[in-house]
Amino acid sequence: MPARPEQPSLRAVLASPKMLAIMALAAASGFPNQITESALQAWLKDSGATNTTIGVMSYVALPYLLKFLWAPFIDRYPLPLLGRRRGWILAMQAAIAVAIALFALQNPALSLFPVTVCAVAIVFFSATQDIAFDAYRTDVSTPSERGPAAAATNLGYRTSAWLASAFALIVAQYFGWRPAFLILAGVMLLFCLVTIFAPEPEHHTQPPRSLSDSVATPLKELLAGPGAAALLVVVVLFKVGDAFAMKLFTPFMMDTGFSKAEIALIVKTLFTAGALVGSILGGILMVRLGLLRSMLIFGVSQAVSNLLYCVLAATGKSYGIMVAAVAIEHVAGAMGNIALVALIMALCDVRYSAFQYALLSSIALLPRYSLGYPAGWVADHGGWFVYYIVSFIIALPGLAVVWLMRSRIHALDHERA
Repeated sequence: MPARPEQPSLRAVLASPKMLAIMALAAASGFPNQITESALQAWLKDSGATNTTIGVMSYVALPYLLKFLWAPFIDRYPLPLLGRRRGWILAMQAAIAVAIALFALQNPALSLFPVTVCAVAIVFFSATQDIAFDAYRTDVSTPSERGPAAAATNLGYRTSAWLASAFALIVAQYFGWRPAFLILAGVMLLFCLVTIFAPEPEHHTQPPRSLSDSVATPLKELLAGPGAAALLVVVVLFKVGDAFAMKLFTPFMMDTGFSKAEIALIVKTLFTAGALVGSILGGILMVRLGLLRSMLIFGVSQAVSNLLYCVLAATGKSYGIMVAAVAIEHVAGAMGNIALVALIMALCDVRYSAFQYALLSSIALLPRYSLGYPAGWVADHGGWFVYYIVSFIIALPGLAVVWLMRSRIHALDHERA
């Protein structure tokens, strides 16, 4: 294995203005997410909608999963302002602000159609902002900055999404939904200032010559490199054990004896805090460890930490065990997510990073959205102890592929520097 070249100091990486810009842009990216999820669900509930209706309305989020379909357009056609990526980010932020303001003028008790149209518009513009932001982060980050950039993204995104949701619910409780959404629209518009002052990538690349080139060429690039198929398998399998473990997390906690209020106030707080701590820790450690060692260490940690839930399943309701299991597992899971995001960034070519990142991130989400039935079947037929043993076992193939591809993953740390 070739020697790892000298890396910049941790302080130099973390002090980079790019990290602050990435965190702020990630906050802009996460801000609309819960407006069309938890806030919309609460708004519909207040209007008297049935749970079935609320469930059907959740499908307005589909553009987040399908964004790779129009990502090539973002690669091919830069807007005539603020560079190849920031122009799209700025345009989408303004569009999201307008859509949220229009959202505030609707009344779901009178008609759901205009509410649905506004919600889909918010999600579509938000997904497009995600495409441009993910490409910007990939373009602007050097190999030594990928871990901190992934951590900054997680911190900004999660914190902003949580704050937007909490703000909407609190303002709606005391002043109504219209002022809540109008204020959120104003805050979204303020994010445009972040985009205007964010730094441009040091190396500028030309967009693809045609729209077909922005699809065919990046696909060929992804599949042509050494071990390309195996690296795609890593993207799919690296988080599969973690995705399985979290698929029925709330029912598991309820069956263990925790009330819905305890889950909301205690468990979810630990959930978020652990993820934020794991993001910071993972980003810092990646600077020291590099991509390969991070994937191995973080991958083993997130697999083993799932076994803590076996202890909780065996003992029943225990605050001490629950706190330890949830905190440790979510720290480890967030660190694993940092490593996976860094791998995806490393696989992207800056010429096609919008499409390639959108496609790879969709592939990485496949386990999360496809494990519902097998997860439920294992829980019903094997019980929760077996369920979390299975979550550990199915994490092992992803680790095995990482080990088999160790030379190629190590090399990615030094490519496209």
